[in-house]
Amino acid sequence: MINRRRVIAVLPAYNAAKTLAHTVADIPRDIVDHIIVVDDASSDDTVKISRSMGLETIVHAKNRGYGGNQKTCYAAALAGGADIVVMVHPDHQYDPRYIRQLVTLIAGGQVDAAFGSRMLMTDGARQGGMPWWKRMANVALTNMANGTLGVTLSEYHSGFRAYSRQVLQALSFEYNSDDFIFDTEIIIQVHHAGFRIGEIPIPTRYFKDASSIGFGRSVAYGLSFLQVLWRYRLHQWHWRRDPLFLAAAS
Repeated sequence: MINRRRVIAVLPAYNAAKTLAHTVADIPRDIVDHIIVVDDASSDDTVKISRSMGLETIVHAKNRGYGGNQKTCYAAALAGGADIVVMVHPDHQYDPRYIRQLVTLIAGGQVDAAFGSRMLMTDGARQGGMPWWKRMANVALTNMANGTLGVTLSEYHSGFRAYSRQVLQALSFEYNSDDFIFDTEIIIQVHHAGFRIGEIPIPTRYFKDASSIGFGRSVAYGLSFLQVLWRYRLHQWHWRRDPLFLAAAS
């Protein structure tokens, strides 16, 4: 615990057998009280390895997608009594040792949600091996989102993030996409609900066994990103009552 806050780390896993143990080994257990692995119908030994390490392991019978996996992660963490939920990708692309900094921002009352940003690290994205076209797209989409929302976040696409219990209980994230755009949707929801967002600089690693979407999926993601911004505009202008941006039912 930190400041008497129960911290649960959730790992949305898909074919992470080669990297899961390394990821878990780097999670600071003096901060994290419990770890939940949600396996999205992997075809490798992810589930076997997770259970062999004594981790709480939830298995999807059918693949639900990255966003669908997160929905299960957050529901399980809340049911487990989490005060702070931190998402860690089990492919070891993000360094779990930075959990301490993320969680401290929330536990100290500075913010309600905290994100690790590759773009805040001086040339961190390039040095970490992010392809040049992804860096350019990241910056362009981030600028568009900041202009739409009126904020100054450094990126919207990081998979390393933490939320307070109050945030997750307030959001209607069950309406979010089951695909990769879930990450952007929940950031807009957090902002729209009036919660405070903080960022910390983090390094990333791009290597063979790290999960990464290719060019085609990246283009589809970019189009989905723009669509979500447009939906938010329509909701703001009261042209459409969008369930994505309504408060969760009490």
